[in-house]
Amino acid sequence: MTERLRVGLGYGYVGATFHAPLIDAVPGLELFAIVTSKPEQVMRDWPQARALSSPDALFACDDIDLVVIATPNDSHFPLARAALAAGKHVVVDKPFTLTLAEADQLVMEADRAELCLSVFHNRRWDADFLTIKQLLDEGRLGRVVHFESHFERFRPEVAARWRETAGPGAGRWYDLGPHLLDQAVQLFGLPEAILLETGALRDGALSDDWFHALLRYPDKRVILHGSMLAAAPAPRFIIHGTEGSFTKFGLDPQEEALKTGSKPGSSAWGLDPQPGRLLTAADGEQPYEGAAGDYRQYYAAIRDCILEGKDNPVPPQAGACPNFCVNGVWVTPVECVPRTEW
Repeated sequence: MTERLRVGLGYGYVGATFHAPLIDAVPGLELFAIVTSKPEQVMRDWPQARALSSPDALFACDDIDLVVIATPNDSHFPLARAALAAGKHVVVDKPFTLTLAEADQLVMEADRAELCLSVFHNRRWDADFLTIKQLLDEGRLGRVVHFESHFERFRPEVAARWRETAGPGAGRWYDLGPHLLDQAVQLFGLPEAILLETGALRDGALSDDWFHALLRYPDKRVILHGSMLAAAPAPRFIIHGTEGSFTKFGLDPQEEALKTGSKPGSSAWGLDPQPGRLLTAADGEQPYEGAAGDYRQYYAAIRDCILEGKDNPVPPQAGACPNFCVNGVWVTPVECVPRTEW
């Protein structure tokens, strides 16, 4: 092991758009090898990296310390397992796996090999989520009784991509559900029960493009909602408490910045252009600005976990899995998912 971790990555859309720029922006990480069917693109984008033709070639590379799995959801388990078997530390994009049995298998193999295995829940470092954590820590809302988390877009045409097929792991619940579940559990812990509804509502939809989950807690209710047919934007977050309310429109800007090719670390990186609104009986309504977001913190923590033995930023035991819910039926997470899978 060197003091500079050499990272191997698959160069699909997610790997190229999100992971590669973040890895490159974190001191102590080196984007060393990239699996691609388009080596000319890798040579243009990352000339210092080695272009490889297959995952097997990446896993066989003795120079690689850390492998990032950013591939279609149904390939997460076999690729992560092969990387662990090759002695590599592994980051897996969400959802971690499609089944709990697969998750258990990977955790067991990583523990046995004493390797770092982590889930890429980058939205723990969204500006709006960090702001909500700050707000709740301050107690400005009193006791929270109602929390809504919406992730809506307007894309009426079904795209020809794996996320919108009828295959395993496709659909918006598997795509966005893990993010919203993870954020809710980070804030409030494990719910008593969950009710989920999903729907394929667009013309020609092959997988769910709408979901609505209700999480039941002893003293509050949490709603997680996503849609691909929302032309009028709803608030990203709505929170009601015994002493006030908070609403937040707009998304964390980091995803859009990465999509447009901006480099992480610029002076305005992660700054939210739309502060939320806080309304309390004591102070009336006012803007509420919080901390900037920074996805680089995830990979910095991965570096420190591997090189210095610090805590795994998102261990798989804490990665929310979207496959425990049953449409239209209240289920209890304790019955359907071991606590370690949250």
